Amino acid sequence: MLGGAAAVVVCGVGVAAYSLIGGSGDGPTVDEKPVAAGPPTAAEVRATTRDFLAAWEKGDVTGAAALTDDRTTAKTALTAYAKDSHLTKVKLTPGKRSGAKVPFSVTSTVSYEGTNKPFAYESELTVVRRKHDGKTLVGWQPSVVHPDLKAGDRLVTGEAGDPPIKAVDRDGGELTKEKYPSLGTVLDSLREKFGDKAGGKAGVELRVVRKDSAKEAEKSATTKDDAKATPDKTLLTLSPGTPGTLKTTFDASLQAAAEKETGKRKQASVVLVKPSTGEILAAANSNPTGFNIAFQGSLAPGSTMKVVTSSLLLEKKLAGVDKKHPCPKYVTYGGWKFQNDDKFQIKDGTFRASFARSCNTAFISQAKKLQDDSLTKQAQEVFGLGRDNWSIGVPSFDGAIPVQSDAQMGASLIGQGGVRMNPLNMASVAATVKSGEFKQPYLVSPDIDKRTLATAPRKMSGATASALRDLMHYTAVAGTAVKPMSGLGSDMGAKTGSAEVDNQKKPNGWFTAYRGDLAAGAVVQEGGHGGDSAGPLVRAMFLAAK
Repeated sequence: MLGGAAAVVVCGVGVAAYSLIGGSGDGPTVDEKPVAAGPPTAAEVRATTRDFLAAWEKGDVTGAAALTDDRTTAKTALTAYAKDSHLTKVKLTPGKRSGAKVPFSVTSTVSYEGTNKPFAYESELTVVRRKHDGKTLVGWQPSVVHPDLKAGDRLVTGEAGDPPIKAVDRDGGELTKEKYPSLGTVLDSLREKFGDKAGGKAGVELRVVRKDSAKEAEKSATTKDDAKATPDKTLLTLSPGTPGTLKTTFDASLQAAAEKETGKRKQASVVLVKPSTGEILAAANSNPTGFNIAFQGSLAPGSTMKVVTSSLLLEKKLAGVDKKHPCPKYVTYGGWKFQNDDKFQIKDGTFRASFARSCNTAFISQAKKLQDDSLTKQAQEVFGLGRDNWSIGVPSFDGAIPVQSDAQMGASLIGQGGVRMNPLNMASVAATVKSGEFKQPYLVSPDIDKRTLATAPRKMSGATASALRDLMHYTAVAGTAVKPMSGLGSDMGAKTGSAEVDNQKKPNGWFTAYRGDLAAGAVVQEGGHGGDSAGPLVRAMFLAAK
């Protein structure tokens, strides 16, 4: 190289890049060490994995952390692992590599105050290449330590902070996650909230202690986020303690039916509540060990939201059940052109007809006569939604109806835009229509912990409630909900919904309904039309009721 010019020679993808940097003026240049680039090679993955696991296994926390791409965080986590988990005789065995990912097995013994129990689990690590020097390291994630860990979580062995509970249904039958898989996280949350009130005695356990546990989130109103709060999780019981009995509002037969019906479907969730009291009778998800969509989901509810919007239009005299109401093919608001499914229209139709066929334009055409916060206030003040004050007994999301303007405000009237709900919320909407007033859903009686249930600032008028029941009943006997509600008697009503979601081929299917003193909300993600997907799920639940 001459006169300070520079050249870079790349020797193949994933091999090495050599940078030759000239000195100032004349004289010989100095070659720096080659900097490797590209994905780690198989040999590098094996060597990095071997060295990291060996250091961790022998208790060299500093050495193991130095072999990760986040030395400080890794050292903190591995130090806590060694100190808090009381795991001894740890043996780490790598499995078959898949690219840069390497699964490994962990065998150990939990030793605590003279009690010893074996403990084994599987985890995984990924080897990455550091850019500035090309060194291969373990890409640090909390899940490397244990697959259930997230940032800030710890593995802790000791006396459990919360005594175990024996949760029972409304008739005294025991509820277990083995029999009712969807209740796994619910039972963990119930233990965390009510364990010290149910009369039990704590045992000794190895647990995942969450950074964002429901109990920690509850301590401060400013940081409360029940939708995201996750309960601690027991991994191994060294001494069981004595469980206290906690009565819930669940109905065992309905819960069994909910587990069965969601298990038949993909991405389905359902909740049943009792309109006269607010008691939650059943809740289940197709993926019972995953995120609890039934209680904590945040999804656009589509046209099921038209129940709330209709109450607003009725109260403001912008609609009447049998009054003429426009349902054109298209309507423009806020610069957006909205249309109905298959671009249908109803000429010279009534609001009853528009509700029953779920006419989008019939609702959006009224947007110009509303304030930006009209729907938000209606949902909060009459249906108790979106106020972040429900206390059902476990973490839940109470719905969101943000104040929006222009096109987004129009979209919110049909359950799109920024509106977000879950099956619990929509079951509550149907229950509010049936009973005529909002009664906060709950799983555990407030008498147990003296908590205050949420209330709505006002009731809808008797005329509005009657009109809504009329609209929902008509939809069930002559509208989009006919098939799922057929033969279910006269005291019933329903509303279907489909919510478009970006990057999904099919919309999410929704269904909300009541029958007698039962109300239901259900969603089948990517299910298409709600009447065809979520509707049969709700029908099966109504038929399962005693």
